[in-house]
Amino acid sequence: MIAACQTRLERINAVTRSVSSRPRVFCMEWFEPVYASGHWMPEMVEIAGGIDALGLKGKDSVRIDWKEVIEWAPEVLILTPCGFNLDQTIERARHLTGYPGWSTVPAVRNGRVYAVDANSYFARPGPRVAEGTELLAHLIHPDLFDWQGPASAFRSM
Repeated sequence: MIAACQTRLERINAVTRSVSSRPRVFCMEWFEPVYASGHWMPEMVEIAGGIDALGLKGKDSVRIDWKEVIEWAPEVLILTPCGFNLDQTIERARHLTGYPGWSTVPAVRNGRVYAVDANSYFARPGPRVAEGTELLAHLIHPDLFDWQGPASAFRSM
């Protein structure tokens, strides 16, 4: 199982290693207060071909000021609230439009905000890390990666 997961991650990495453009990504682990992802998430984003300068690879998720997100200007915004399924994420995300400067975020302007089933793909380490990285690769580089998983894994916001 470990070898199979490593092979899946290596396949993604082989494609993204040579991409000319790595979009700025922000994985929002919590909405209020805003939390940037930590632990394994920033590495998953990296393998999937994005850059998440707000996430802390191998460290705890951290509370950040919304202004930091505005300054980072993510091109892809992925809503990954810890322990939430897709419906819960969508329900809680509705108030984000009231955040100051929301409409100025490049991901918002370009329709690249995604709610995900964080509980299934991102909240726990294990075999699903490979599947979660495949999902991220699709969301970050849809032209390079198809999503073969269930439709209930994500929704464009």
